[in-house]
Amino acid sequence: MTAGQRRGGTVYYGWVVVAVTVAALLLAAGGRSAPGVFLLPMEADLGLSRGVLSLAGSLGMLTFGLAAPFTGGLIDRYGPRRVATVGLLAVAVAFAVSTLARSPLALHLTWGVFSGVATGLVGSVLGATVATRWFRRRRGLVVGLFGAATSAGQLMFIPLLTVLASSVGWKGGSLALAGLAVALAPVVWWLMRDSPADLNLAPDGAPVDAGVAGAGQGAGRADPQVMRRAVRSPEFWLLALTFFVCGATSTGIVGMHFMAFCGDLGLTAGFAAGMLALMGTFNFVGTLGSGYLTDRVDPRLLLGAYYAFRGLSLVLLPLVPPGAAFLAFAVLFGLDYIATVPPTTALTADVFGRENVGVVYGWVFFAHQLGAALAAWLGGVARDALGSYTPAFIAAAVLAGAAAVLALRIQPARSRLAAA
Repeated sequence: MTAGQRRGGTVYYGWVVVAVTVAALLLAAGGRSAPGVFLLPMEADLGLSRGVLSLAGSLGMLTFGLAAPFTGGLIDRYGPRRVATVGLLAVAVAFAVSTLARSPLALHLTWGVFSGVATGLVGSVLGATVATRWFRRRRGLVVGLFGAATSAGQLMFIPLLTVLASSVGWKGGSLALAGLAVALAPVVWWLMRDSPADLNLAPDGAPVDAGVAGAGQGAGRADPQVMRRAVRSPEFWLLALTFFVCGATSTGIVGMHFMAFCGDLGLTAGFAAGMLALMGTFNFVGTLGSGYLTDRVDPRLLLGAYYAFRGLSLVLLPLVPPGAAFLAFAVLFGLDYIATVPPTTALTADVFGRENVGVVYGWVFFAHQLGAALAAWLGGVARDALGSYTPAFIAAAVLAGAAAVLALRIQPARSRLAAA
């Protein structure tokens, strides 16, 4: 008998925590997708260049990622419940205050830095921590579910924010996000629990006779020196580099600039939002499937395949005419948009230990957001300078191909870290 079966037919409470976490991740995904949706309306309203607006969006991505390792440390110290609740309230303040910004500096501080830190408290390492604290045998599936929640957030919020931007403007859309964050905060506080030990449970999939000792952190206590040793491990840098490419080729270039790219081709915002929503639909399927496969297939092989297919889809996007080809891109790219998260999280846990996932994955995730921020900013700069997004998409495709090779070089055995 396992921990998930200890209370007869009752539902294991970890699934309640999963449901609450999914809701928080949905909102965080909506917040992080807003810059791409509002890029053109903000350009028209504020009279700022696309490069300046892209910099604000990239600062949000960068601080979102930079918040990740510190969020991991805060979660280790104060628990997911407090951190997620405070994060949601911060999201509300950030998006409300951003509507007052008129100058580039104010926009960079509010729409960029503040919103990035706020959403980082909710959407960076929260899912990875919950999955590793509450689950053993279904860890990959749960991580995949959280990745799918991010996809669903895109599916839900991009069309909604597009409609709001056309009806009440980007400011009205920002205030709507703020209101949703305020409404969700008390729900998270009421239902979230920090670990199975809070309810005298063990992680799902762990033997009942193992008790609840260490249930919150896995096999043992987090190692306060883990990063000192991790930075001397080749696996850490391989994970960081591949996730850097993941951010650059997904959130950075596509998430930030796809709608503007469609606008350059004379396509409507509704068409672009529909393509992004279609990506979100297939991303939902792909990420769930990736979580399932991560529990059964070598995660390195999965990452190699994901990055290879991503590179193929990116190189085709600027070279094919709009229409049916865009549908093919949305399907192919959508299937692996966030599918990289479950195998990356699994490899992080396997190499550095489940008890250290919060901090180590936090820094790996920072690399993801650093790539996203650079691609978002440089994509806008390249478009301003060259009048086309084609060079940026080709460069992203080359990066994805390199990541496919690097992923296969990761060694999941923890012996390297132990010897460091």
